[in-house]
Amino acid sequence: VFNKALDKLQQNETCSLYLNSAVIAVLPVKCSRHNTPSRCHTITRLVQNCSNNYQNKSVVIVCPFEDMFASGCAVARAFSLYNRKTGSRSEQSINVSIEFIILDVNTNLPQNNKEFNGNRNGLSALEYAAIGINLAARITDTPCNELNVDEFLQEIYNIGTLLKIKPVVIRGKQLFDKGFGGIHAVGQASASAPALAILSYTPAGAKINIAWVGKGIVYDTGGLSLKGRYELPRMKQDCGGAAAILGAFYAIVRSDFSENLHAIFCIAENAIGPLAVRPDDIHTLYSGKTVEINNTDAEGRIILADGVTYARRALKCDIILDMATLTGTQLIATGKYHAAVLTNNGEWESYCMQTGRTSGDLVFPVPYTPELHISEFESIFADLKNCLNHGNNASTSCAGLFIAYHLGFDYAGVWVHVDMASTVHN
Repeated sequence: VFNKALDKLQQNETCSLYLNSAVIAVLPVKCSRHNTPSRCHTITRLVQNCSNNYQNKSVVIVCPFEDMFASGCAVARAFSLYNRKTGSRSEQSINVSIEFIILDVNTNLPQNNKEFNGNRNGLSALEYAAIGINLAARITDTPCNELNVDEFLQEIYNIGTLLKIKPVVIRGKQLFDKGFGGIHAVGQASASAPALAILSYTPAGAKINIAWVGKGIVYDTGGLSLKGRYELPRMKQDCGGAAAILGAFYAIVRSDFSENLHAIFCIAENAIGPLAVRPDDIHTLYSGKTVEINNTDAEGRIILADGVTYARRALKCDIILDMATLTGTQLIATGKYHAAVLTNNGEWESYCMQTGRTSGDLVFPVPYTPELHISEFESIFADLKNCLNHGNNASTSCAGLFIAYHLGFDYAGVWVHVDMASTVHN
């Protein structure tokens, strides 16, 4: 039966076997230079479409070793942990196992097991990454009535307990008192007070200090610059950057990363209420710079500005990456499969693109030209506004440059900004 099914398959097709209890599928042959060779987006779609009602599922992937990590992560993305449907099938757990047949890229024949034994650590890293992916997806899928700032902090505490790391949390009025005027202002209208949380992993012998900063807006109404009827649904996903940082932090620490790593979570709800930020308000951020608010729906860059400045000044980080569902224009700039990457370092821009193809988390660069674009934030009354004066002028780049302005264009380290506003849906 299996051989007959193989004979019938053409590229990018599936074929069900006995009683639909098994399905075989073939990936598309075409793969352009900005795609991932693993075709992992197709793998996720195939696994989702082929899922049956069995509680135990086994996925066997035939691929070169270079595509194993991205392919395994693609399977993890196919299964959501958040579900509030009623009924026995919806409530039962699903056990998923993944097996690999590793091909030699030159002969297309299975590799000898002895040749593969040296790469066993990669399987552990893949397992931790899959757990991190499921964690990030569950947090991002959970609505704000179940996951506000309090619950997000509990997720951070839970990961800290697993990794034996105690989080540092600055919250509510403490934020204002310590100079985090951006995070405090954005979240002050919510019944759940805003917070800055830090998980720090400091192994012996580390030589590099790295920070990952995540935008954690647990719900984004847009504030007084209220979003429209069709924009509000899915705004629970505006914490996707912080959720991804939390999942990735778990995975890399469990994989025995050798350098210092700080995960910084800027968490708030952009709500409407008597204390909501108003257009025309001016706030002082952790950088000491003043910001005139001209759009309360451009709040993500404000809280991230506090986060990256803290990473530079307080934690003395050599490499700072921030990740956020930041701009709607990211979808126009780089599409729904590629996150936008903005960086002050050309070598790291190329590195991000290459690792994106390897991991399946695709990215594509947007222009880094602060000397041309920072004037878009010019303000008469403050150091800068929080939103562009001309909204169509490289707005995805400009949103990132707002963050870089507070970090400081004189920062000698590596800064990478990832805008994954549309790719969070994947």
